[in-house]
Amino acid sequence: MKELEKVKRISIASTLFILAVLIGVLTFERPKNMYAINTKDTLKKLTTNNDYIVSLNDINNPDVVLIDVRSAYEYDKGHLKNAINISTPEILNDENQSIFNELKSTNKTVVLYGSSPEEANIPYLLLYQLGYDNIKLLAVTNKYSQNKLITNESNIEKYNADIKSFIDESIKNVNGNLDAKETKIIPKKIITIKKKKKKAAEGGC
Repeated sequence: MKELEKVKRISIASTLFILAVLIGVLTFERPKNMYAINTKDTLKKLTTNNDYIVSLNDINNPDVVLIDVRSAYEYDKGHLKNAINISTPEILNDENQSIFNELKSTNKTVVLYGSSPEEANIPYLLLYQLGYDNIKLLAVTNKYSQNKLITNESNIEKYNADIKSFIDESIKNVNGNLDAKETKIIPKKIITIKKKKKKAAEGGC
């Protein structure tokens, strides 16, 4: 009888556990945003290719859509002609993501800009990793003079070095130094201890 009760309890516990797992699986909500490109590939693109950087001359094109990532306050003070304001904190809300999806599906090039290229860099990286490969950065700085927006070209450092070769060479040098340390034999220093002579007892009775 006791064995039967024990089996019943185990069966009920197992059933409840399976039920809890099923409820968890059914109610699990998949994250809205999933990275399509990993960080390694993104960094490789940034360090080996500069085609994501555009200048003011490149934006005079009907297929280019300008996105101002600054705050609404900064945008209202002054912005580039025809630019849409989507500030960085709001870049992933549903309405704005639908805008980016539509621009990608219609083969439009999205050019992000802020007060400096650095300000637009974070939203650029985020959108690029989410799979928006039609995103570019505008190499400009924006500041105000007497409440008027002044836009200047900005020089972004271009990577001409072969990053992969540099990394491979660094690893080779490190491994070479480790091998040299392992094969180098350091002789042990032998210290001889001299015995002190006992002094004769001084004085007397």
